[in-house]
Amino acid sequence: MDKVLIWDLPTRFFHWLLVLSLFAQYVTAEWLDNAIEWHFYIGYFTLFLIVFRVLWGLVGTQHAKFSSFVKGPKAVFQYAKTLFRRDTPPSLGHNPLGGWFVIVMLALVAVQAVSGLFMTDDVFLDGPYRQLASEDVLEWMNTIHHLAFDVLLYVIGLHILAISFYGVYKKQNLVQPMIDGGKETRDLGIFHSRVRLALIVAIIAAVLVYVAIEVYPPTPDA
Repeated sequence: MDKVLIWDLPTRFFHWLLVLSLFAQYVTAEWLDNAIEWHFYIGYFTLFLIVFRVLWGLVGTQHAKFSSFVKGPKAVFQYAKTLFRRDTPPSLGHNPLGGWFVIVMLALVAVQAVSGLFMTDDVFLDGPYRQLASEDVLEWMNTIHHLAFDVLLYVIGLHILAISFYGVYKKQNLVQPMIDGGKETRDLGIFHSRVRLALIVAIIAAVLVYVAIEVYPPTPDA
């Protein structure tokens, strides 16, 4: 078998930047004092990452597209029946279960990032949409913001357990391909990472987030 390119460079950058962003958000919120301003900025960057990944899931390379790994119930059930077999061949991209796991993680991070736009540090900083929302909405957003991150911590833990399970039990290294992009397979991989397209998508994502944060929210009447 030959080692072929499966995960494009933009997808790999997204993955590891998201890991760093979530870690930094946790540190600035839970471990450091007077770091809430950085927590806000990192939250905006995380929102940019999510917007980029959604767009890249529509126009990116083969295995990065949602259409390649978001499968129906039948495919998920068929794969689940083989989960504990050691001899199952590795999937080229995300397997049917892993594909839905990606969707869940993206959704949780998106909910956490969007609800963060309504947060405040009760001293100096308000999210860009805070003054436009009612007290009931702010209470809901505060609950959702913290609940989503608590759930996300459990999902991340499950993700790490799944990686360990595939590595130890099924002898499938899922980490290395997300570093160098390659997998050993008899199938064809992708031929390039479409970096120029990814840069265009990143610019579009950045503009959308900038407009949502700096341009769209009107100043409320005094």
